[in-house]
Amino acid sequence: MAEIIQRDGTWAFDGSTIRITPGLHRCVPLFRQTYGEISVPLEAVSDVVHEPERRRGRLRMRLREGADPLLQATGGRLPDAADPYRLTVDTDRGGIAEYVAEEIRHALLLDRIPKGPTTGYLLPGPPVPVSVRSSDGTVSFDGTQVRIDWADTSDRVKRATGPRIIALGDLVQVEWLPNCGYEDGFLRFVTPETVFSQLPPERDPYTLDLWGSVRRDLLTALIATAVTARLPHPSTRTGGGHDGRSRQRTAVPAQGEHHDVLLRRLRELGELHRDGVLTDEEFAMTKAVVLRGFS
Repeated sequence: MAEIIQRDGTWAFDGSTIRITPGLHRCVPLFRQTYGEISVPLEAVSDVVHEPERRRGRLRMRLREGADPLLQATGGRLPDAADPYRLTVDTDRGGIAEYVAEEIRHALLLDRIPKGPTTGYLLPGPPVPVSVRSSDGTVSFDGTQVRIDWADTSDRVKRATGPRIIALGDLVQVEWLPNCGYEDGFLRFVTPETVFSQLPPERDPYTLDLWGSVRRDLLTALIATAVTARLPHPSTRTGGGHDGRSRQRTAVPAQGEHHDVLLRRLRELGELHRDGVLTDEEFAMTKAVVLRGFS
């Protein structure tokens, strides 16, 4: 067993799996603590390096392309401190860090682990159901569908369209960009009908606009990862895999209220259009979203 324990977390290698456990110190980001322990099979690893520095060094693990839904969903945009495959190492523990890295590299050679892309995910991603409250609303995923409930502070356009419920089978992919404090981020659910949507994140009823607490909004990567892990692996996707039809829908009210709710939402959108809040194109797109939800 090769193991290193630091304030930032613990890495333990038993010859076949690297178990990464986040530390409990307040310096460890909320995202890493929430994501929890990760068991990385050796066949998912491309390389491990120890990068010593004067004050503190770090261990970095590189995974094979396509092995991890977290890396697929976040696209390398996780802040360094929130990256679970990065461990801050105290200077006096540099020798131990190098030993752990060397043991993993030696096992990679012995087992002849290829460095090329994988044809399937080798890590499972976070368990479901999972729910995150962000600056723009609450997004939940139960393994079969995504639900978005808008916050009182969400744009009037989004609140007018009502909650979103998107079946997993209707999703093409998930796009995620973190809120970095000086620039907003977003979590966008892409369907065949919204692939070419030009609506800005603050008005797109299939996108959470991330503009509030960086610490809290970063947790939306949990949703992005959980959904990505259950979508077809990138290596299996083809350009003709979708027929252009979608089953997106809003939360359906009781039958007796159906007509009144539809008219109210269309009336609200019409008012936003007349007030100049929505352009002609934006009005047409959001109106279509509402009508699809009640079809």
